[in-house]
Amino acid sequence: MDEQLDKLDLRLLQELQKDGRLTNNELGERIALSPSQCSRRRTRLESEGYIRSYRAYLDQQKLGLDMLVVISVTLATHNRDNARRFSQLINGLPEVLEAYALTGEMDYHLKVATRGLSDLSKFVNDVLLPHESVQHVKTSIVLDTLKTFEGFPIHMPSSWHGDSTR
Repeated sequence: MDEQLDKLDLRLLQELQKDGRLTNNELGERIALSPSQCSRRRTRLESEGYIRSYRAYLDQQKLGLDMLVVISVTLATHNRDNARRFSQLINGLPEVLEAYALTGEMDYHLKVATRGLSDLSKFVNDVLLPHESVQHVKTSIVLDTLKTFEGFPIHMPSSWHGDSTR
């Protein structure tokens, strides 16, 4: 955590993670600052890159994306060019919600949303497996979501408890 962030900055970030649509008036009420102070802090946190963007979280089922899948991928060869080719492939696929390069047995884990088994089959058999960078694909269909991403944990240093200025 950056030393430039004080307790009010962290509280502001916590509140915006919960609801990015908060006005400066609403934010000020929640963290006990004036709207103008909230505006200045928010603008600074945006310009310094702490706040990267604001988004709307859409309902997966209402969009007809009934299947969530975790796909593990092993590359055909392990070199920089092949990793770059795979990255280019993945970044061009809207079905891929998240992608992680890993250590261990598998090279990548992909979080993919599809409309159903038929679309998943096409995605794996017509897109991933034929690609020159891919050697092996293993799919796991998500049965139930226990927890989704709701924001990063923001912890106040223990030395700040009870200190209203920092």
